[in-house]
Amino acid sequence: MQDILTAICDPIRRAALAIVWDGGEHCVCELMARLVASQSRMSRHMKVLREAGLVRDRRDAQWVRYRRNPDLAPEFVAVIDAVLAAESNHERQVA
Repeated sequence: MQDILTAICDPIRRAALAIVWDGGEHCVCELMARLVASQSRMSRHMKVLREAGLVRDRRDAQWVRYRRNPDLAPEFVAVIDAVLAAESNHERQVA
């Protein structure tokens, strides 16, 4: 659980996780563009999420594609869902 909490403590990683949490597969180039991050920075963030078991990756020629880990335990899915929902609600209140 500590790996997961460490992984989601960074706002860029939470934003990336929110993107891949939709169940689709997303290229690192898409994440870079949407989050305005360099390739090396985005790759480092995604490595942390992957090592925590939150996402899976797949190499596609020169790019890496990320998706939500379908084997993540339901209790961890619930934690991530709650964190992402709380952050989304907070952003709507601030805007």
